Amino acid sequence: MTETSLSRAEASRAVTDLGWRLLLAELRTSVAVTSLQQAAEVTGAVVTACGADADAHLRVDARPDRVELSLQNRAEGTVTTRDTDLAARISSTLGKLGLRTGGATADEIPRPVQALELAIDTLDVAAIRPFWKAVLGYVDEPGDEAGADALLDPAGQLPAIWFQRMDVPRPQRNRIHFDIAVAHDEAPRRIRAALDAGGRLLTDAYAKSFWVLADAEGNEICICTWQDRDEPDDIA
Repeated sequence: MTETSLSRAEASRAVTDLGWRLLLAELRTSVAVTSLQQAAEVTGAVVTACGADADAHLRVDARPDRVELSLQNRAEGTVTTRDTDLAARISSTLGKLGLRTGGATADEIPRPVQALELAIDTLDVAAIRPFWKAVLGYVDEPGDEAGADALLDPAGQLPAIWFQRMDVPRPQRNRIHFDIAVAHDEAPRRIRAALDAGGRLLTDAYAKSFWVLADAEGNEICICTWQDRDEPDDIA
């Protein structure tokens, strides 16, 4: 089967009705379970459903109350037609077991699927990137031959790090901020919750790609979705 990389819009359209969501460059979903034994059974069923593609595409985080699943072409760091096909196969397999893939919003689950990134402002990426790579034991983002973009935890457990280039120093501004990627249909609720908890909306000029918020002391975080990131020709 030919494996083709998908735009963000294409990937999202292919899996939204299955209960999966596109976060950063991964498809993610959550399956509710009642025990670690059931989580292990779900893991086995999912691995079997993926067959020979499991090692190259699937990651599983099994807990007593939930199983988190993610799909991506791990070698390339992209979502492909193989990943959307695997998502459909997994959802069908679990449906036959009386389970469902979902967990996209807080209406479904207390902590919906999400992904955290750490952004570091810098005047010179090359000067600081090797330090962060070494001190965290991270690796280059797949497909990043120049070594100038994101750094990833090879185990997929800790936040990715990316470097935001600056033209001039910003000594009175945070140099590090968080990016939390959520499902596109979870973002409005998450923004409202943050504002109700004492936060401030600094700008929505980049929505729906991201909204910049801050706490009462000015510490910043961006709430991000996949939307408004594809080229116009990819969205139609």
